[in-house]
Amino acid sequence: MIDLSKIRYRVVVLDEFKNQYNIKDYIYNLGWEENENEIAVRISFTAKNDNTSKGYLSNLIKPGCLVGIFATADSFDEEVARGYVETWNPVEKNSGDSLKCTCYDELYKLQKSQDNRYYASGTGTKSAIQGILDDWEIPQEDDYQGPNATHGKTVCNNKYLSDIILDFLDDAEKKGYEKCIIRAVKGRVGIIPRGSNKDVYVFRRDNTQSFSQTVSTANLITRVKVVGQADDEGKSSVEATLNGLTDYGIRQRIYTRGSDETLSDAKSAAQEILDNDGKIEKEMSVQSPDVPFIRKGDLVYIISGAVSDYYYVKSIQHNADTYNMVMNLELAQTETVSSSSESTKKDYNVGDVVYFHGGTHYVSSYPDSKGYTAGAGNAKITIKDGSGKAHPWHLIHTDSESNVYGWVDDGTFD
Repeated sequence: MIDLSKIRYRVVVLDEFKNQYNIKDYIYNLGWEENENEIAVRISFTAKNDNTSKGYLSNLIKPGCLVGIFATADSFDEEVARGYVETWNPVEKNSGDSLKCTCYDELYKLQKSQDNRYYASGTGTKSAIQGILDDWEIPQEDDYQGPNATHGKTVCNNKYLSDIILDFLDDAEKKGYEKCIIRAVKGRVGIIPRGSNKDVYVFRRDNTQSFSQTVSTANLITRVKVVGQADDEGKSSVEATLNGLTDYGIRQRIYTRGSDETLSDAKSAAQEILDNDGKIEKEMSVQSPDVPFIRKGDLVYIISGAVSDYYYVKSIQHNADTYNMVMNLELAQTETVSSSSESTKKDYNVGDVVYFHGGTHYVSSYPDSKGYTAGAGNAKITIKDGSGKAHPWHLIHTDSESNVYGWVDDGTFD
């Protein structure tokens, strides 16, 4: 256990000649953030533009330089954010010169780049995303942990690459795969399931500065209408209507069935829209002492006078000057799906390839996590949770026979 009161920050810059310098003693207004509608980490700081033994900082730190933030405590030293200098702003004043910098990580290229792309029907999520990362020469994690759904024909014209990736992940979720996020860790980009962090931090009234809870029906979808392709006159026929919480009135979303998509698949996608957007939003804003290791997409646990539940981090801002952070959270609990499988404990370990019998895989190991149906087939054990969770094994299918990709119960494989 790390004592958060002892955490200090170290900031390292890598200059154009690959030399490393610790500049923490020269900077202030240091912070980094991950925002809800962005995929890149944003770092900002102001440096005293002093004449050091290596020259003025504005000559040392230049556009394109790599900056890394490390959290240290005792012998612990972990990188928590990195980015390349995108905005370089030296300021000269009588009271002293300064240098303001804004940095973004590897994913910033995708946020700022548009492209025209065509994906034939049957394209998999993995090949679509990895193709973009390869074309933009972005280093990737060796182990792909994201979904691999089969998508219909997709045409992208003048579309930002970050939006293309997010759309593929969203479509995979609509097809029954768990929600995943894209993020960079230590210079390598990966696709990971939301809430897959091993350490889940607990925030209570005695260790948190403020909780602010919001319950809203403003974005509630209560009906999804499935329509077919338009005819020559531009008319579309209604093929199915799915209702949700219509007690709150009719708030309708249209889902257009693809030309190569079956009605059954279209209805499943429409139901997924109701599952995701057809529930009352329960969100939380938390201000607390900084935990620099928490990132967007992580799972946290909140205990306050009003709630006691798991939440996903939608966005987060870290402030290294005040040692504070602000998190915007989304309730993780959706529905409880029980498994009828008998629990049979055996000695399995991470890396073992097993045969999954088919059934339910869950978005997390917790008892209130949402579950989806997965087919039988071979899978690899990627996480073994020995802390007594309801769904203690994380499996990823090793071939196309099964689509299992999530947390499963004891006794569901051998």
